[in-house]
Amino acid sequence: MTSAIRVQRALFVATILTGSFLLFLVQPMVARMALPRLGGAPNVWNSAMLVYQALLLGGYFYAHRLSRRPLHQQARLHLILLVVAALTLPIALVGLPAPSPGTEALWVPLLLVLTIGPVFFLVSAQAPLMQRWYTAHPEAGEPWALYAASNAGSFAGLLTYPLLAEPLLSIRAQSWAWSIGYGLLILLVALSARARWTLPDAATAEPESAAPIPRKTLLLWLALAAVPSGLMLSTTTHLTTDIFAMPLLWVIPLGIYLLSFVFAFADQRRLASLVCLIAPPVVLVCGGLAMSSQSHAGLLLALASVVLLFVVCVALHARLYDLRPEASQLTRFYLVMSAGGVIGGAFTALFAPLMFDWVWEHPLLVIAAALLLPYERRLDWRHWGDLSPEMMLALRMTLFASAVGLSYVLYLRFDPTVAFMARAFLVVWIVACGVLLATWRLLFVLVLGGLMIAQGGVETIQTTLDGLRTRSYFGIYTVRDYPEKKVRTLAHGTTLHGEQSSDPALRNVPVTYYGATSGAGMAFSHANALFGPNPRIGVVGLGTGTLACYFRPGSAWRFFEIDPAVLGLSTDGTFTYMRDCAPQAQTIIGDARLELAKFRGGSFDLIAIDAFSSDAIPLHLLTDEAFGIYQRALDPRGLLLVHISNRYIELEPALAALAKKRGLTAVIRDDIASGALLTPSSWVIIARNPARIDELRRLEPRLGLRPLLPPAPRAWTDDYASILPYIRWHNLLRMTR
Repeated sequence: MTSAIRVQRALFVATILTGSFLLFLVQPMVARMALPRLGGAPNVWNSAMLVYQALLLGGYFYAHRLSRRPLHQQARLHLILLVVAALTLPIALVGLPAPSPGTEALWVPLLLVLTIGPVFFLVSAQAPLMQRWYTAHPEAGEPWALYAASNAGSFAGLLTYPLLAEPLLSIRAQSWAWSIGYGLLILLVALSARARWTLPDAATAEPESAAPIPRKTLLLWLALAAVPSGLMLSTTTHLTTDIFAMPLLWVIPLGIYLLSFVFAFADQRRLASLVCLIAPPVVLVCGGLAMSSQSHAGLLLALASVVLLFVVCVALHARLYDLRPEASQLTRFYLVMSAGGVIGGAFTALFAPLMFDWVWEHPLLVIAAALLLPYERRLDWRHWGDLSPEMMLALRMTLFASAVGLSYVLYLRFDPTVAFMARAFLVVWIVACGVLLATWRLLFVLVLGGLMIAQGGVETIQTTLDGLRTRSYFGIYTVRDYPEKKVRTLAHGTTLHGEQSSDPALRNVPVTYYGATSGAGMAFSHANALFGPNPRIGVVGLGTGTLACYFRPGSAWRFFEIDPAVLGLSTDGTFTYMRDCAPQAQTIIGDARLELAKFRGGSFDLIAIDAFSSDAIPLHLLTDEAFGIYQRALDPRGLLLVHISNRYIELEPALAALAKKRGLTAVIRDDIASGALLTPSSWVIIARNPARIDELRRLEPRLGLRPLLPPAPRAWTDDYASILPYIRWHNLLRMTR
């Protein structure tokens, strides 16, 4: 390769890296912009990812069609469109009206398409288009390593946002910085076009007479692209719903997905070959946990999900690379890959929530991955010696029967919380049998299914058959009865969201986070003493409706709930707090921040913010702008309560900073909550006048209220917020409860 070609290669790599970096920097940036309107449910991110995949498909189709033209036409048209799209910068959300309940799955994509559609569409075309231009030179060589570089840029952009952009820059500054990067990209595209300008047009146009690709190959390309894409989103849902509901985890599956292309499409095949070799045992070990819906081993399940995603993505993308066409078919190959990504994303983000009551798409995609793993001759013991067909059949049946029998023992004999070494021993033997059957794909998948069922699958299936779950756009809710404890519980993911006793004497007694000694109990039980005989109460987040137990005749209550499914559980007899305690309370469906803004000033004496989605924090409800809405809605003598019990985020400094900025008095009640039906909780109580806090202290002298931790250096706003400094990293090393 001559020095001139090396310089040109560096130019094309820089152009591709810049475009990919910008592409995956803008994804979390726009999601962060939209947070005040969308909230933080995992499906919001999945919907956003589906939009990005669809725009990526459009960009790849555009690159494919454009590459049929002579280079001069390609360059002129592409540069003109890039400049025209720049008129939509800097990026800002369009003023789309709020969605009606139940239409979020359509509204979220529409908002994102209208906000970043043009620039995302054109930037997404950079990787295939620049590779096509690069290969036009007869001495350029193969372009596939440039696709690896593209995904390296994407990975860097994805990590840059939470680690640098969000903590250091406001949303407005982020948008302007991205716009500057977009201008740099236009310059690099122009330089890349100039580097190929002197080539004959025939060298840069895709040949019309390219050999047709067999339909079977196209379908295999689609499947090999769809399964990793769907698994990436299902892993996101699986992690944030049933293992760790922490927002930063949302970018980890996407980062792994992008990184897999770097290894799978690299010139050096050693690492990809190694991953393909270990893929069968990893799929059995980690995929065997894919049906578990319990959180007693949350860290183990989280690590298993992440390792499984990485190995599957690298193995399937490596097989995709091995099936790549000649360079003249490059844009068609990427177009089919992108279409597969959209198919996988649509299955997980759109259809699965409507079809399933749990994340059943996750184990289904793991099974599909097992069917598509690349063939490894080194694992085929038929080539290890001279065995007769009869002997091979006998060995296969013996290994399969052993795996089935050991799986049954694994299910029957050992409780998941004990006898770890014995369970590990059984799993090792089952995996060994499965690996020896890896080249007989049907038997391999059956062994995998047996491991799934033995390790939590039976309970997960039974919960579905018993109809105990409800799934909506905002989460998965599980209702369980415990007759021995006389209690019914509601869990959102792995987080307890309320419970109710079946004992008639305790049926309408506040429990869990809302007991009489909690911060909520202190304020609500003395509402009449604090505000007079007709207090006006607002509660953000319905849950089981436990707080309704504090209702007193003459008071006016309004609940704000974003999810109609939660309202159904609280009013259809599943939980009876609302019916028995506050039947006349009004429930408003919609985002509480938007709904509270519609009320006139001073409409409430007491507002309680209790709107966590599992352990994911409602960031848009904890910004300065949100507190401005609460302050306006509250009477000057009113109290604001914020529930901040959380396993992974330390919210006190953020609340202290907000109180300091607005000149408010804030204290916290940490309730140890001794009692069978009570749960430890932390409630922050905020008032304009410190005398209101003193009055509450006099009413409950036995219950201590302490000042908040020192405030964060900067209050969260819609324009700036980062949870990174407040993560409780030590809790990530503990098992989730």
